[in-house]
Amino acid sequence: MSHSSPPSETLIKTKNLTKRFGRVLANDAINFKVKRGEIYALLGENGAGKSTLMNMLSGVYTPDEGEIRVHGKKVFFRSPEDSIRCGIGMIYQHFKLIEVMTALENIIIGHRENLFVTTPKIRRRVLEIARRYGLPLDPDKKVYDMSVGEKQTVEIMKVLYRGADILILDEPTAVLTPQEIKNLFAILRRMKEEGCGVIIITHKLHEVMEISDWVTVLRKGQNVGSVKTSETSYKQLADLMVGRSVDLSIEHVHIEEKTPVLEVRGLTLTDHEHVKKIDSVSFTLFSGEVLGVAGISGSGQKELCEALAGLYPVHAGEIFYKGEDIVGLSSREIIDKGITMSFIPEDRLGMGLVASMDLTDNVILKDYYRSPGPFVDRRSAQEKTIKIIEDFNIQTPGPHHPVKLLSGGNIQKVLLGREIMSRPHLLITAYPTRGLDIASSYLIYDYINREKKKGTPILYVGEDLDVLLELCDRIMVLCDGKVTGVVDTDETTKETLGLLMAGETLESIERMNA
Repeated sequence: MSHSSPPSETLIKTKNLTKRFGRVLANDAINFKVKRGEIYALLGENGAGKSTLMNMLSGVYTPDEGEIRVHGKKVFFRSPEDSIRCGIGMIYQHFKLIEVMTALENIIIGHRENLFVTTPKIRRRVLEIARRYGLPLDPDKKVYDMSVGEKQTVEIMKVLYRGADILILDEPTAVLTPQEIKNLFAILRRMKEEGCGVIIITHKLHEVMEISDWVTVLRKGQNVGSVKTSETSYKQLADLMVGRSVDLSIEHVHIEEKTPVLEVRGLTLTDHEHVKKIDSVSFTLFSGEVLGVAGISGSGQKELCEALAGLYPVHAGEIFYKGEDIVGLSSREIIDKGITMSFIPEDRLGMGLVASMDLTDNVILKDYYRSPGPFVDRRSAQEKTIKIIEDFNIQTPGPHHPVKLLSGGNIQKVLLGREIMSRPHLLITAYPTRGLDIASSYLIYDYINREKKKGTPILYVGEDLDVLLELCDRIMVLCDGKVTGVVDTDETTKETLGLLMAGETLESIERMNA
């Protein structure tokens, strides 16, 4: 369905939109509008109310107060179908595709006219939409054979096929390589030219500056400012998000004297179906070094970290810590050797903390079995917990508050605080700032640098390439469980990292650039 209207027409407008969950005011009288042919960034930290606002616009939630107008008409959405009928298409971070079906089947499934029937006419219509918006689409490719970027293209096609001219994308670049992000931005610019209104929900400032025309910043459920992107700066947006002035620099510490601490040789890890998760990986980690690990999600980062911490069985290869092979030792035996690997896992609650216990008990967890008698020294544990709460600015009523009642970001800080306070000999950290606000993220980078200055070797698995380049000394790139390259951060670029993440090798990149 297309809406013929003047080019600068307001496509969607909210007036005093309010949503409560119990006593929590998730959205407080939000006024927001999107015009035809413009890209809007909705910026805010976790818990700022971005997703709640978008869920109201896409019919998932019903507002408690206020109104939504689409193409000038007041609308009331009872379901996502109502929202789609009005031309609003939501593309979620976690794709909703059927793996065994083709792109074309996924695009048309559930559409009223044709549940499963793909006629030549429908096929032509889908390919015409793809051509109009410059979307690279192979209609017959099965979803399980697609890259993340290709899956996202199918999700975008699904809403365009249903006639959407207002697109909402939730954290669309979270799992893409730099090259895929570039392709996505080209598609969004094309949609803008074709008269769509595009809303991107994100917390990545550099992307906001690159792609959007307007930025609306939410903080604690309120719209604290809408600014024209060309008239603002990183610093101004960060300050708006946090509510005070923040320092956006990551110190790069150079340590001269370095000795090898961890040597990994030919490490191979397989899952229960004998599929290789890590394929003969070798690297050395030095004292006072931050070695970054980059790769598309699911390239073996998680399994590598778990194997180093004694939590994943090693199929082949060796792991030497200060010259001693630790393969086959349990995590407790590794700790007993005086190797305190501070492992900050991806799955916070599943692996790192016990949700039903309070903060103090979670802080003691690591040292429980070491206490000489049946009693644990709770007083010193409580003091340690209070220090972590203060140092890491954890929002909690006190040290005896159950961990499961904290927000994701605060859970993260409890885990990080506990691990760093245990004075690690080696720090392994996977996505330590995922889900954290800007101020907390920079606090974590400072702590990592503090550990580095003490000579602690740090393995840092991250997804933000800008941060990896600033924080790390070297970056090892994984693709499908193999190392495609290890580069010095002083001598590489985001583009090179992106090519390595996509499976190119340093040799093939050199040949391309020759």
